[in-house]
Amino acid sequence: MKILADQNMPLVEEFFSELGDVERFDGRTLTSEALAEADILLTRSVTQVDEKLLAGVEKLQFVGTATIGVDHIDTALLEQKNIGFSSAPGCNAIAVAEYVISALLAYVQETGQAIKDKTVAIVGVGNIGACLEKKLAALGVNVILCDPIRFKQGSLPEHQSIDTVLAQADIVTFHVPLIKEGEHKTVHLLNASRIQSLKPNMVIINASRGDVIDNQALLDAKLAGQPLELILDVWENEPNILKPLLEHTRYASVHIAGHTLEGKARGTQMLYEAVCQHFGLQAGKTIRDFLPTPAVTDCRLSDTFDDSDVISLVHLVYDIRRDDGILRAKLDHAGFDALRKSYPVRREFSTITVNNGGEWKAQLSELGFTIKRG
Repeated sequence: MKILADQNMPLVEEFFSELGDVERFDGRTLTSEALAEADILLTRSVTQVDEKLLAGVEKLQFVGTATIGVDHIDTALLEQKNIGFSSAPGCNAIAVAEYVISALLAYVQETGQAIKDKTVAIVGVGNIGACLEKKLAALGVNVILCDPIRFKQGSLPEHQSIDTVLAQADIVTFHVPLIKEGEHKTVHLLNASRIQSLKPNMVIINASRGDVIDNQALLDAKLAGQPLELILDVWENEPNILKPLLEHTRYASVHIAGHTLEGKARGTQMLYEAVCQHFGLQAGKTIRDFLPTPAVTDCRLSDTFDDSDVISLVHLVYDIRRDDGILRAKLDHAGFDALRKSYPVRREFSTITVNNGGEWKAQLSELGFTIKRG
């Protein structure tokens, strides 16, 4: 079989080489001609798998996207053409949640505030939102939830409307899929009107899709002097982002919130398992077979360990300010996509084993750190 895989997807050769010949492609420039001889397409969010791309494509048997969202995939068309399909729901939930935790702890550290004094609204309580809720609870944060779809389905016990949570929260973080029309449309969910109504110094985090927030309205509000704190990983019109907005953003990054080594590898593993199932093959590989040992693996806490040291421990693994600095230093000459492609290795909290957590064991475990047993 011929397997076409996005150039930014890790471990494809390791997982798929025994199934066929792997060929890499640039996710933004894939053509139907390049796809003509492929049996399997493995992609990410930057590739639109639609009628134009699939025009004249006859051999393709399976499409997989190593992402949670599927707004870039015409799933109805794939079904019509009898092409198998799988996404990777939940693969990067831990990574995105840890991105938000790192950002919030950096913010309170810089501003001299206490995270426990904050109310955080999570808009979108799927795999990522639910994971983030648990980590925020471990920090003692008051959390309010907004997800009308899951509330209607009965999978979310409590829910407040978007306008209610925006009025109550000090911080709002978006983790919704991109829905372009209908009752639960999320395009410009945070629009000009809602932006104008936000309380002073509201912290806005977007690590979902750029179109969820009206970026021009956000810039207009900042230029008008509205005091807002912005933490943006995703942007409208990527890779051609609204650069003036960058100047008004506390922490900015290039759509990499979910890009831990573990998160990306989980996505590849999930597609490998889906491909094996589709073709009736035995899936015998996991990410544990391939992930390298991290630079730091163990930590021993002293008796003086306190809340401020939790911040240090989190940032020992990942500090969002690294990615913010890279973006600001290199965007103009390297470009958005090149920075994504060359994103430095990032690991998850679980790669650190705490040897003597004491009274902190439960909290650090809920945050995601590994606690040594015994």
